[in-house]
Amino acid sequence: MLRNGPAIEVKKIESLTTELQLNSSHPKQTLKSDSSFITKKCVECEEWTEKEFIYVIGHIPKKTNHLSSLWFVYGDIYSASEETYLSLKNDIATNIDEMPDVEFSETNEIGRVNKVDPLGITNLRIRGMWLLQPPFKVFDYIHNYENGKRFQCFAIIPESKFVSFPDESINRLEQSEGLTITDVNINDPDNPVGLIECKLIEFKVEPTA
Repeated sequence: MLRNGPAIEVKKIESLTTELQLNSSHPKQTLKSDSSFITKKCVECEEWTEKEFIYVIGHIPKKTNHLSSLWFVYGDIYSASEETYLSLKNDIATNIDEMPDVEFSETNEIGRVNKVDPLGITNLRIRGMWLLQPPFKVFDYIHNYENGKRFQCFAIIPESKFVSFPDESINRLEQSEGLTITDVNINDPDNPVGLIECKLIEFKVEPTA
């Protein structure tokens, strides 16, 4: 987390089409201080209740140490609302709890079934493994990824957020050599027929001679 700023989830992938492994933590639009998945130190590090959430995905091709591309995507244009994921998790947990002859315990995961064998010495943890499609696939209708470039950087930012940046920062972006800023419409994660106005920032480096 950045003080007085957003929370950042960093992921590394070896293939542009590899799903992001989020493990037991579902996709997020924002990070909330009452989340059961963050530590007490995170909650108490500053005064906050909710932070913007940014996914940062680095693509390092297998068997190389070369960062080929880097993607920045705001959570509110990448993930659905939290209720979408929690309702599914809760439905699964409820169905397990209602099974006959099962001693079920609630946890931060989907659940835990205790004493599954006759001696009552074996327990079963039920974990969710959330997988999220990478931005290369999710936003293939707006980005201009080019094979053969030495490095490429893509940032997808909601228009409402972009215009809140300091004028100095926006001017520096607009004047940066090799960088382009394009107006794009992103499919709304909570309403596929809706669109969200965004800025697509692209920066590409040609291969060395």
